[in-house]
Amino acid sequence: MPAFHLATFSADVTPPEGHPLCGGWIEPTRGVDDPLKALGIVLLGQGKPVVLCVLDWVALRNDAHLAMRKALADAAHTTVDHVSVHAVHPHNAPFADTIAQKLLDEAKGPPSLDLKFFDKAVADVAEACRTSLAKTKRFTHIGVGSVTVKEVASNRRVLGPDGKVKFTRTSATKNAEARAAPEGLIDPVLRTLSFGDRDTCLAALHYYATHPMSYYGDGRVSADFCGLARQKLQDEDPKVFQAYFTGCAGNVTAGKYNDGAKANRPVLRDRMFAAMQESLKAAKTMPVDGWEWRVESVKLPPRTEPSFGEAESRKALEDEKATKAKRGNAAFQLAWLKRQDRPIEVGCLDFSGRVLVVHLPGEPFIEYQLAAQKMRPEQAVFVAGYGDDGCGYIPTAKGYLEGGYEPTMALAGPESEAILLTAIAKLLKAKPLE
Repeated sequence: MPAFHLATFSADVTPPEGHPLCGGWIEPTRGVDDPLKALGIVLLGQGKPVVLCVLDWVALRNDAHLAMRKALADAAHTTVDHVSVHAVHPHNAPFADTIAQKLLDEAKGPPSLDLKFFDKAVADVAEACRTSLAKTKRFTHIGVGSVTVKEVASNRRVLGPDGKVKFTRTSATKNAEARAAPEGLIDPVLRTLSFGDRDTCLAALHYYATHPMSYYGDGRVSADFCGLARQKLQDEDPKVFQAYFTGCAGNVTAGKYNDGAKANRPVLRDRMFAAMQESLKAAKTMPVDGWEWRVESVKLPPRTEPSFGEAESRKALEDEKATKAKRGNAAFQLAWLKRQDRPIEVGCLDFSGRVLVVHLPGEPFIEYQLAAQKMRPEQAVFVAGYGDDGCGYIPTAKGYLEGGYEPTMALAGPESEAILLTAIAKLLKAKPLE
């Protein structure tokens, strides 16, 4: 076998008719506009195999996330701590939290996830990974490309003169004043990490930070504009494997440039496609002399407000008159409290200190991505968010004081910022920012 080699895999994870979407908070599956995929890469030849996998789902939380990692670890003959699983986060897609669904079943609540479908999806993804190992390819080089994306991302949180959130600029924003506000804090750069055998490109992983929705809630399953851009690039050159990871997009959407009109989806798709294409073509290659996989375990403390506590969450879960969203959210809160004894594993793939990929949990604010890049300004730093999403949004400590939507849904407290930044610094072998 060559010194370094890789395998790539793909599995269909499209939900069946009637399956809940976005955790059951919106219209269930009524049809499929485009299929959802789980895409992954296995790196071999440097210690234990490393598996990176991303699904066109809203999120995988707690035990659901762990189940997917365990299955992939078994398939790739590695250990769970060497497997990183992420979601792209389109909303007309499944939201997987098996603990929450079991709580909903016990309370005779509305469905959030079909557990049989989830088990089949896990098995299918693992089998695709296992099968891929029979067709590994040598890789000798990695490539790093980047390009500025125009008129896609904008910060969701538009602050007023008092320093509080004045507008929440959702993925589809119809309010003209909110759309007219400046882009705000974003990372406008799409980054591409490619793998090649000398001059032949084998695989490309793209990273960009925005909520990937143009519109949703109509029951039509879709990977939306980021997934569609990735697929368009895949179709253009089937020999090069393409995958897309959403960065720290907890407070970033396309809302400034999207009013929810269906005609905007292909427009946003093509902007992303052009950026992916250009970033891949612009990649500067370097020979691979090895890599290191590092993991830091973090415990993000649960919220202390009574509304996030077990008593009030249990009451909301069992309230038959409450909305689906309220009961479902209560189940998510209880699931997060139930898994507190098991920390979240945060990973980093380090190619000899020159190229580093950080894998974060939850829906982190863009500030975490920018901080990671600032810690190692001379290196190429890629950041994937939406790993273990048990904690939900991860605002900055300041973000909780500013108000807005995200802190109302975040299940971990404001102390999380310092904890996560410390872990990122350790992973990057950098000094924490002052």
